[in-house]
Formats: sequence, C-alpha cells, structure tokens
Amino acid sequence: VMQKKRLMGDTKHFCPVSLKENFVLYPGLQEHAAKYKEKIYYFATSEYRDKFLKNPEEYVAHNEPLQAPPLRMCLLGIHGAGKTTCARQIADKLGIFHIQFEEYLQELILPKTKRKVGPSFDEDQEDDNKIPEELEEFSQTMTKTKRAKRKQEVKLTDEEEAIKANLMDNTELPPEVLDKIVPDWWKKEPFRSTGFILDGFPRTSDEATYLSEQGLCPDVVVYIQVEENDILKRLFPPRLRKWKDRRRKKKEYKKKLKELKAKKRV
Repeated sequence: VMQKKRLMGDTKHFCPVSLKENFVLYPGLQEHAAKYKEKIYYFATSEYRDKFLKNPEEYVAHNEPLQAPPLRMCLLGIHGAGKTTCARQIADKLGIFHIQFEEYLQELILPKTKRKVGPSFDEDQEDDNKIPEELEEFSQTMTKTKRAKRKQEVKLTDEEEAIKANLMDNTELPPEVLDKIVPDWWKKEPFRSTGFILDGFPRTSDEATYLSEQGLCPDVVVYIQVEENDILKRLFPPRLRKWKDRRRKKKEYKKKLKELKAKKRV
C-alpha cells in the first residue's frame, strides 16, 4: 500500500521525552505516536506521550537542533572471543570509555577480598601450598602480624556477597545491585557526555530486559562470533603455562615442607 511520506519530528523515530529527561535515544513505537505542528513524534510509552502533549515546547527544537547523546555501545561474545582487545581499540579510536563489566565487579569487592575471585583465579590461590600451622613457627617468611591479618575475617555486605556469588558461580545479579552500578554509566558524568563501550554486558536475557525496562538503550550492540579452534589456540597456551607454574610451586612447597619437618625434628 502506497503511503504518503511521514513528516517526522526533530528526534525522528526516537522518543523526545527519553532524550530530554534521560539523554538516551530510545526507539519510540507507532502505537504511542502523536502529532504536533504537522510533525509526527513516536514515544517509548503512553505516559511519555501524555507528558509531551501537556507541554510539547519543552521537548522540541527551537533555535538550534537537539543535541544527540554520545555513543553507547555493548560488545558481547563468549569467553575468549577477544571482546576486551577489540573494545580497547574501539574506545581508543573513538575517544570513549571502556568498561569491562566483570573487571568492574572485581574492583567493587577487591578492597575486602584482597584478591580477585572466580574459578580462574581460585586455581592460582590453591590452599594446597599453605604451610601447616604447627610448622609455621619455623618459617621465617611470615610475621605474627601478617598471620593475624590473614586470619582476620572480612564481612561482606549483601550486595558484595551477590557480586561475589556472580563471579564465583555465575548467579544472577539482583536488580537492586544493578541499580547501583549500571544506570550511572548512562546518567552520570563523565560517562554521560563522553560515551562508552560496555564489554561483556548484558550477559543474559534478564539483564537485557533490565536495560529495556530502565530505558537504558545502547546505540549499537555487537556480538563477536568465533570458531572453537580459534579460542582453543588463544586460551590453551596461557592456561598450560599457569599449570606448569603451579606444578613448579608445588614442588618448591614440598621441598620447603620437608625442610621444616626436618628442622622441627632437630
């Protein structure tokens, strides 16, 4: 059916209320459309449409075009796809922030955990190489102060426990935790005026739904597809080096333990 070309408003098919209030390009829907000065505007919700109709002059351009928000981009892909490498290059080229989501979560709890948590990091922190307490007195590498510090337990808040569980067991982050992390990248400086590339988020359909419900729309979403063989070539050599390093440390530990036991017998 041939239709007359529609004369769209200043924000084209994006919601003018979302742009004005949240500085986000949120695609409007035809069912939430309104006409003002012979131009058609699309809105994210019927509530936004009603808000526009009450005071349209607040949301339209006057002497100069409306300012568009900076680029917000999500980069997705499986572990080992090269997201972080690509994200760093893109961020550097476009002059925007690079946010590595899991790394950001690690930084939030690092002051209390003192080390990164998760399956890949736990392998490097095996307790197999821990000197037994009865032999520890013979070891000259650890002071009483350090021992007391190590034994001191640090209590995590409920939010920090949720973040730790997400990093350890890949459990869902509750919305109240996401509320304190994600919206700031869209709404607060310096991200609001500079833009960013978000590496590794959203990871699930629930997290994508969360972004939609909060009105936090990325302008571009890129999913990197990689062949399994390529990932194996990329990830296997460093894992093999780590395994060899752990074997070496284990031998050193056994040797040290043997010396300490002999010292105790003497």
